[in-house]
Amino acid sequence: MLSQCHAGCSEVDSLTEAVAGEGFLLGCISCKRREEVPARATVDWHFKPLGEEEFRHIFHYDHPVADILHEDFSHRLVWRGTLNDDIQMGTVYVNNVTFNDTGTYRCTFHRTLSLPLSPELVTVEKEVELSVVTVANRELADVISEIMMYVLVTFLQLWLIAVLIYCYKKIWDEHEARQAKKAQAGQGESKDNCDGVQLD
Repeated sequence: MLSQCHAGCSEVDSLTEAVAGEGFLLGCISCKRREEVPARATVDWHFKPLGEEEFRHIFHYDHPVADILHEDFSHRLVWRGTLNDDIQMGTVYVNNVTFNDTGTYRCTFHRTLSLPLSPELVTVEKEVELSVVTVANRELADVISEIMMYVLVTFLQLWLIAVLIYCYKKIWDEHEARQAKKAQAGQGESKDNCDGVQLD
């Protein structure tokens, strides 16, 4: 879902369903209101497992250093966000998702705007409710598209068979017509020969 757009930066909501055993992109975008203002930002990710009350600090990014802060995510988080100090995309990639990864993820931007009079600190928080499933739930549009594709393929196959049958029938009819003409021609020659014999 597109929520905001500022001079080339678009805030898009993260996906919320991951498949166990696969990777998942935790999206988090915070666009500056004024793109021309220089800024510096750091990003923190916190995680609250399903059924628990407290958030755990799991990741911190301060360009160019990325730190995984919780053992449950050791070697599983990869920074996929902005690769400079002026961070607007704080996305991280989770490798080998497990059912224990189900819960609430909070992404926090700590942004310092370099304004003419004095720097301004801005904090932005976004949350992602992640559910982990065994098999991905397919979108209705994808299912309909696949059904239509199968219908189209089946129709084309039936049409091709019909064309082949028509062509085969046409060739057979032409063959039969030629054979009939040859038979008629042969009968005509035989009659002429018989008439000649009678005249003699």
